[in-house]
Order: sequence, then C-alpha cells, then structure tokens
Amino acid sequence: MTRKKLFGQILKKKSYLCVGLDTDINRIPKHLLQYENPVLEFNKQIIEATQDLCVAYKPNVAFYESMGPQGWQILAETLEHIPKEHFTIADAKRGDIGNTSEMYARAFFDKMSFDALTIAPYMGEDSVRPFLGFQGKWVILLALTSNPGSHNFQRTLQENNEPLFEKVMRSSAEWASPEEMMFVVGATHAEDFKKIREIAPDNFLLVPGVGKQGGDLKKLSELGMNDHVGLLVNSSRGILYAGDAEDFAEKAREAALVLQREMEVVLNERFG
Repeated sequence: MTRKKLFGQILKKKSYLCVGLDTDINRIPKHLLQYENPVLEFNKQIIEATQDLCVAYKPNVAFYESMGPQGWQILAETLEHIPKEHFTIADAKRGDIGNTSEMYARAFFDKMSFDALTIAPYMGEDSVRPFLGFQGKWVILLALTSNPGSHNFQRTLQENNEPLFEKVMRSSAEWASPEEMMFVVGATHAEDFKKIREIAPDNFLLVPGVGKQGGDLKKLSELGMNDHVGLLVNSSRGILYAGDAEDFAEKAREAALVLQREMEVVLNERFG
C-alpha cells in the first residue's frame, strides 16, 4: 500500500486507528471455546465489528507463534478476513544478519502478503536493508517504544548528547524514503513528538500505548500529525477485551468508536 493510498483511507474513514490483534485464548470469552477454532472466530468477529472504524490491523505474531503450527495457520486465515483496503502490519520485531533478514522479508511480504513488518534496528543497517525494496511494503523501525524499559537504552546519550533513539531515527532515515519506512513511537512519550517530527517530518509513526498504557490521543495528535496525517495509533487490549461476554464484539466496537470519534474531530480541524 502506498502512502498516498493510506492517507486516502484515513481521510475517507476519518480515522487513523490501528486495531492490534493480540489475541490470547486465555482471555477470549468462554462461549467461543465451543468453536473448532476459537481464536479465529474471535478475530473474525472483532474485524467485522471494527473494520469501518479503523484503517489498519496489527496482529502480534508472538500470540500466534505460541500456538505452534496451528497458530501460523490462524494468522494466515485471520489475514484473509481483513478487507483489502486495510493496512496490515505483522508485529514481529524481526532483524538479524542480512541473509536471515532476507528470509524473514520473504516470509511476511511474499508468502503472507503483509503490508508492513516491525523491525528491531539494534544490529544496524545491513540487518534492515533486506526488508526494503519490496514494492508497496513498509519497514516499521522501533525507535522509542511505549514500555517502561524503553528508558534503559533508548534514551542513553550518544555523542553531542543525542539520545540513542534520535540517532537511530536520523541514521535510518538515510536508508529509505518516507514512502517505505515508518517508526514506532510510543504514545507514552507525547512530550517527545515535537522533537521527533523535527527529525522525521514526513514519515508515518506507528503509535502504541493509547488506552491501557495511558497515552494521550489528543496531545500526541496535536504534536505528531503532519500533512499526510502521519500517524497510525494502535489500540489492542482496550478494544479486544472491552467485553468478555457474548456481546464482546459489540463492546469492542464501542471502544473503537470512542477513539475514532476523537480522531474525526482532530482530522476535521486539520483537514476539513
């Protein structure tokens, strides 16, 4: 999916919401356990309930890997149920030596046809480049994550008192254009969005941490939005587990609608 097409979907739906499909069989409503494939049924109902309110879905691959071979099949079938106009992100956080990264890229881009893949940049440029150059595909590089441990390394000062995450963003911006590279920036770091936009004015940012982790959607939108919106704000648990009874999909829709309506206000103010 191109940046232009993604921007168009955002304006059409008045939403820059990404729904994270971090589906845990131990947390889904108990009545679904009667189905032959409870996780897939849960995902299908979540997608059906939220597809008009979001522009992207982000399965966290670990939740499917943990189920063994069946989990990979569930992931593939989940992907088939996501409408084609949605941006799909494999949250796999890959990144290894060049030939290994090339195999990961083939798996998620060629075989599974995801639009984007999250990448850990710690091993450097040669571990990231194999993911680039796939037409219509995106690298989403970890920059400043939403978890508490992000302070352990990501803010470590480098030369010129530059935090490590800033160095990562400045360096990697030279490897690819904003047409194929995004950055992960946690919603819990809203105070950094102004600086981040100075470093990466044109890139999309994937923003986890709204909802359960306490991120402020209005503040990060004001500081982080660019002329192509440039934000995909992810919510996982706050939507998936908004309800735990037979009306779980309806409750998920209600939770997604709250975020979408707030996004619509921001978009109307900015883009009319």
